[in-house]
Amino acid sequence: MKRELLDTAVWPSRATARTAIFDSIERWYNRHRLHSSLGYRSPADYKTAPAA
Repeated sequence: MKRELLDTAVWPSRATARTAIFDSIERWYNRHRLHSSLGYRSPADYKTAPAA
């Protein structure tokens, strides 16, 4: 992330850099993709499902 995002620009404030990091993580981590280790559920569905 440092090489791809942080080293490519000058950030005017810490808040701007924080927002850019958050947006980058949200794009990279797909919360809707199905995962076999979660019983073929998305991480969002797995997290909200009641514990069995």
